[in-house]
Amino acid sequence: MDVRGNSQPINKVDAEALAVAVFKDEKADDGVLKVLDKAADGLISSVIKSEEFAAKEGETAYFHLTDTSLRARRLLLIGCGDRSDYKARQISQMAGTAARFLRSKNAKTIAIVPRGEGEVEKTAQWTISGAVMGLFEPDKYRTKEKEQRQVDRFEVVIEGADKKVLERGAERGRIIGESANFTRDMANEPGGYMTPTAMAERAKKMAREVGLSVDVLDQKQIEKLGMGSFLGVSRGSDEPPKLIVLKYTPPKKTKSDGLLALVGKGITFDSGGISLKPGENMELMKYDMTGAATVIGTMRAIAQLKPAVPVLGVAPCCENLPSGKATKPGDVLRAMTGKTIEVINTDAEGRLILADAIAYAKRLGATQIIDMATLTGAVSIALGDVHTAILGTDQKLIDSFIDAGKAVGENFWQLPLDKEYTNQIKSDIADIKNVGGKKAGTITATAFQKEFADGVSWAHLDIAGTAWGDSATPYRSKGPTGVAVRTLVEFIERSAQ
Repeated sequence: MDVRGNSQPINKVDAEALAVAVFKDEKADDGVLKVLDKAADGLISSVIKSEEFAAKEGETAYFHLTDTSLRARRLLLIGCGDRSDYKARQISQMAGTAARFLRSKNAKTIAIVPRGEGEVEKTAQWTISGAVMGLFEPDKYRTKEKEQRQVDRFEVVIEGADKKVLERGAERGRIIGESANFTRDMANEPGGYMTPTAMAERAKKMAREVGLSVDVLDQKQIEKLGMGSFLGVSRGSDEPPKLIVLKYTPPKKTKSDGLLALVGKGITFDSGGISLKPGENMELMKYDMTGAATVIGTMRAIAQLKPAVPVLGVAPCCENLPSGKATKPGDVLRAMTGKTIEVINTDAEGRLILADAIAYAKRLGATQIIDMATLTGAVSIALGDVHTAILGTDQKLIDSFIDAGKAVGENFWQLPLDKEYTNQIKSDIADIKNVGGKKAGTITATAFQKEFADGVSWAHLDIAGTAWGDSATPYRSKGPTGVAVRTLVEFIERSAQ
């Protein structure tokens, strides 16, 4: 994707289509809108005055222009609501709306005027990442009614800005947007195609392209490490498990001796195992590897942005299927740490593979761990699809991560993790059990993982409610959302500072 920064006046911007942010109650008699209104022969003031276009968030007005002072011949106004609310999320969504709308009109070159009043580089980054993410479509396997139109170039236009700063922000936005889409593409793959082996191959190919070190542990190596919790999930399938390990090392040595590890759940298809899920909507369980895909996509971005801190990515990948070999309810598994686990429900499998992956990240030297998983249905009941749940043992880490999310327009909400919740996962026959009952399902699932995160700064993201969009929006297709990639990148870069 060709992305550029442009600091010229809008009447000199050379693109097929111009997309401009407009705010609620704004008039066409000042600034950018005045210039556009004059070029459009009063059309903008007319639609605003008639209230045909009220600049509500996501609202659009589209014009074809002739005999105009603008080089662009198509103009799209995008409503952004109140100016006081116009931050990273709104800028990204505005740009995504521009990308999707104008692609549908077959525009090949699109210039976006975000009109943000904040830092130029960040505004450019949010604009381009939002536009690039807006182009994602889940129609890879369609043979007809497939989106064939392509956008060749995006430009972010901030008149009078330092062009080098604009270009840097635009390039950063491209890297982050394409990495989020990389995650989304993996999450959208059918389970028959995105097997653990296929996921490992894709991670290795990506690592070679961007310069990450990569190691993929096979079943024998996993067995040798004593990862009985991980293997207890995978043994119901004929597909062998894989443990993907990615490592980013900064170009220059750093003073910090800490190591951040990102750990992601990679259940490439989840039937529930012996505790079989209902058939309705089971096809969506192909996205149960989104935690692992988020780790891999984030590492892709980090390798190109090159922050001054090392980062480790760990992704345990397997299928959870019923068979004569599968783990049964009532079985006891022994994790890599030696801790024993009574399996109450085989559909509570994500926490089982994460337990060994967290332990392995610690063995590799991680001092700080953020794990992410489509872990519980309970989180959707608690928070819907608006906030991602975050829990953990290090309040400073949690606060810093929530702040990083706010900076890029992603919402995270902390749930409690009091020690009393651990009582719900005590087992009569083993050290712990993998289900804590009906109450506080998201919290007790995290309490289980806490048992393996001792000795490190740790936070958990339950992305089950936010990793998949059930319906399309003006700025995003239906399907995988790429949630948390942008926040993870922001958090890591802030840590490097």
